[in-house]
Amino acid sequence: MAIGIVATLEIKPGSNADFEAIFKELAAEVRANEPGNRFYELHKARNSETTYVVLEQYDDQAAVDAHNQSEYFKRLGGAMGPHMAGRPTIQMLDAV
Repeated sequence: MAIGIVATLEIKPGSNADFEAIFKELAAEVRANEPGNRFYELHKARNSETTYVVLEQYDDQAAVDAHNQSEYFKRLGGAMGPHMAGRPTIQMLDAV
């Protein structure tokens, strides 16, 4: 069963360009290196300049684990840290 993830991220005001550039690099790594990832897309809230939502889907838990343990996820996630206004809110979902 596929696993969906909705990650809501709040960033610091004025960090949009830097945050989006880091995410773009991360998304390219995910697409190039994770065959178990079905999609990994960043969306910006229409009603907030600092709220982003990442929509993700994976084949199974092993694919989620591979994503979370990858070198580039750890490195680029760390690079996003200075731009974040708090911890992300993560919602895990099962596809039906």
